[in-house]
Amino acid sequence: MKNLLLVLALLFSLSAAAPVAPSFRIARLEYGGGGDWYGNKTSLPNLIRYCNQTLKTNIAPDEATVEPGSPELLQYPFVHMTGHGNVVFTDAEAKNLRRYLTGGGFLHIDDNYGLDKFIRPEMKKVFPELDFVELPFSHPIYHQKFSFPKGLPKVHEHDGKRPQGFGIVYKGRLVCFYSYECDLGNGWEDVGTYPGDSPDKHDQALRMGANLLAYALTQE
Repeated sequence: MKNLLLVLALLFSLSAAAPVAPSFRIARLEYGGGGDWYGNKTSLPNLIRYCNQTLKTNIAPDEATVEPGSPELLQYPFVHMTGHGNVVFTDAEAKNLRRYLTGGGFLHIDDNYGLDKFIRPEMKKVFPELDFVELPFSHPIYHQKFSFPKGLPKVHEHDGKRPQGFGIVYKGRLVCFYSYECDLGNGWEDVGTYPGDSPDKHDQALRMGANLLAYALTQE
């Protein structure tokens, strides 16, 4: 009996010390058209680390990469898209994106400056019956763990316009959030990547990113 108890104690200590497998991964959208979908290399790893620390999530530390037409898209509860330039969705990709978003998925589009004129017509392929609508500052996405009573933080100036958060709402559910004139992804990158950015800007961007993930994972 004594030996059995020692074995059980050893097994328990080993299992307690073993790392817990990640619950899920988030992905970056690899789209066609020539735009730099791969921009902001350190952004998602930093956001994942921040969410795992502050929200106590268990997200895999390495992001996935997924194409809009891939059946693997349906595996990811949160997909991030960024870039400066051209975006093209084929009809098949638009159909798959719609299937993903109407089936419970969430897409965050982050304008890295210059994306706006390309992404709007492409998202019309996905939801021809819907338009981007600006979300009010009272929307729950701005009031998760962190409160942003004035909406999105301004990370980079670009054209000096105010930052705006747009959404596509399908049957009462926010399926896509589009951060415009804000540049959240740049704010998530390593401190020092952009010399003019303060640690406070970095922190504000990460907090808003944590809100996006928290909202996407908990909305009904």
